[in-house]
Amino acid sequence: MSRAASGSSRGRESVEKKSLWQRIVTFFKEVIAEFKKVQRPTRKELWNLFLTVIFFVTIVMIFVTILDVVFNQSMFWIFG
Repeated sequence: MSRAASGSSRGRESVEKKSLWQRIVTFFKEVIAEFKKVQRPTRKELWNLFLTVIFFVTIVMIFVTILDVVFNQSMFWIFG
């Protein structure tokens, strides 16, 4: 067996030996640690992101509306 394979199996055994409650506590500790790494956008960045989303949603709405009108008119033309 290679060193990498034996090392990974030892890591797995240590995880399996922990009780359910220890694993739950470890999970929440790691979640809190990740939340501390999060950077919040500034007001200006948030405004720019908001405008970008509104712009692209508007573009998609216009595109879907055009497709709807085209298909609607083609159905009336085909089926009379």
